[in-house]
Amino acid sequence: MRIFASCALSAALVLTATPITAVADAPSPLFALVDAAAQRLQTAQPVAASKWITGGSIEDPARERQVIDAVTTAAKTQNVDTDYVGRVFRDQIDATVGVEYGYFSAWKLDPAGAPTTAPDLSESRSAIDGYNRTMVNEIAAQQDSLHSPSCAGDLEAAKAAVVASRGLDDLYQRGLTHATDSYCR
Repeated sequence: MRIFASCALSAALVLTATPITAVADAPSPLFALVDAAAQRLQTAQPVAASKWITGGSIEDPARERQVIDAVTTAAKTQNVDTDYVGRVFRDQIDATVGVEYGYFSAWKLDPAGAPTTAPDLSESRSAIDGYNRTMVNEIAAQQDSLHSPSCAGDLEAAKAAVVASRGLDDLYQRGLTHATDSYCR
């Protein structure tokens, strides 16, 4: 089970991850957006490890507000509906929090599997900020697809391709489903 994977290895994979499928080869116009959402979601493991070790709270309303404010400001500069972007990122944040709770639960039940080291939280936050920018840019680029009748099918194709290419386990698959709940209107 991936929950017990090495913290350092997971952090290295998350923080250096790049898109696996070229955009031209993507199975859906939403692939790049969903892939960025999955990569952002995968930061949950190193973030949870950092919070576990430092005794920090999983939920961080101040940081969440900062993220929502930043992405809605970025959306506004690209003429994207800020309420829509706010909903998308609220789902993304809630999914990430859910995955972090999954890790905490696993570590509480199996303390031997708990991390003993973790990357600095600022490294993960920097990666998250980069994924946020990518996601806002993709939302702007894919507005027509996100608001078309084919959105649900495109989203399912993108999620299936991302799950397969990133090898997402059940926890991350459930997280990705929640993170993408608001994509199609």
